[in-house]
Parts: sequence; C-alpha cells; structure tokens
Amino acid sequence: MSKSLSKRPPKTASKPSAPKSSAPGAPVQQDPNEAPSIAKPLTRVVAILYDGMLILALLFLVGTMLTVIGTLLTMETGTESSQAQSLPTWYQNLVMTPAFVLTLVAFYGIFWRRGGQTLGMQTWRLKTVNNAGHLLTWGQSFKRILAACLMPLLFGVIGSLIGGSRTIMLTSAFLGLIFNYVFCLFNRRGLAVQDMLSNSITLKMPKVAHEGLWRGFKNRKQNQ
Repeated sequence: MSKSLSKRPPKTASKPSAPKSSAPGAPVQQDPNEAPSIAKPLTRVVAILYDGMLILALLFLVGTMLTVIGTLLTMETGTESSQAQSLPTWYQNLVMTPAFVLTLVAFYGIFWRRGGQTLGMQTWRLKTVNNAGHLLTWGQSFKRILAACLMPLLFGVIGSLIGGSRTIMLTSAFLGLIFNYVFCLFNRRGLAVQDMLSNSITLKMPKVAHEGLWRGFKNRKQNQ
C-alpha cells in the first residue's frame, strides 16, 4: 500500500518587517554617510540677504529713536520744514554710529551664542561654530563681525578716495562684502575671509542633524 504524501505549501521568503515608528520626540538616526560640510558661498550670500531685511528694520528703528532723542537734546525744534536742521556731526559719529554697530553685534551675537544660526541661516540649514565645533562666545562673535567688515571697509575707503561720492563709496563697500565670499572659491578649504580671521566656520548641516533655531535656544537653556 503506497503511502500518500502530504503536500506542503512551498516556503516563501519572509518579508522584512517595517521598522517601528519611533516615539514622538525620539532622536532621529542620522545617515552615517551624511556629515556637516563647509557652506557654499552662494548659499551664505542668500542667507545674508534674508537677514538683511530684518537688520535694516532694526537699524531703521534704532536710527529713528536716536534721531528723535538727538533732536530733542541738541537742537531747537521749529514748526516749518524750512527750519529743519541736521543733527550735529559729533552726535552722528559718537552716538548713532556706535549704536548701529552695537545693534549689528547684538543681532548676530545673540543668535550665534544661542543656536549658531540666525533666521536666514536656519532657512538654509547653516550653522556658525568655532574651529572646535562649539558655539561662539561673545568675544568670538565680535571678532567675526569685525573680520566680516574689514574688506567692505577697505573697499569703501578706496572707493571714496577714487570717486569721492557717497554712491561710489557704498557700492565699493558692497563689492568688499561680495569679495568675502568670492574668496571661498580660491581658498582650498572653501573658507571666507571672516572664517580665516576669526577662527570660525559656517557649516551646511544635514537635514536630520538640523536642530532648528528655537529648539537650539531651548536646549541651550536647559543645559545651562
């Protein structure tokens, strides 16, 4: 009597189970192939243009306040436009100009100290740190700002000596700002002028490692 062979279903390869979704708030694993890289000059210029709109608004607010205060303290106010006067030169040079510089330092210093990013830098996932990879101190932030202003100031002085007009001076200063980032194309590591002079660097962060501006503020506050 022949034995009946039971038919067994063919074995099929088991499908790999989908990874379980991590709990909300859990850290996202980063691709080991991804790493922060030195930011490209065009991306950095675009981020500066983003920040420039906010900086201009802040400078306009500070300038308006100081103009009102200076007018009340240093000049007699009239009732007609023909009686309008300019603020004294000493007030513009000793009060308004330092106030503008301090506003610029405070803007970048606060953002760099707290999260390494301004609003414009956050949009393009840029982060500024020192050569050790840490957030900048106030001293390092001030040094970096001065380094970034060096070439615009030098170009502005040269433009003023050549042309003499305010328009030529401002145009030359703008060209000096662009030179900071054109320099990246000729530097072997892709560093800008202010990177080299201040021993700091601006990085392009991977998406998974991008902490975000407000989360960076929060995490830094908790770690203090």
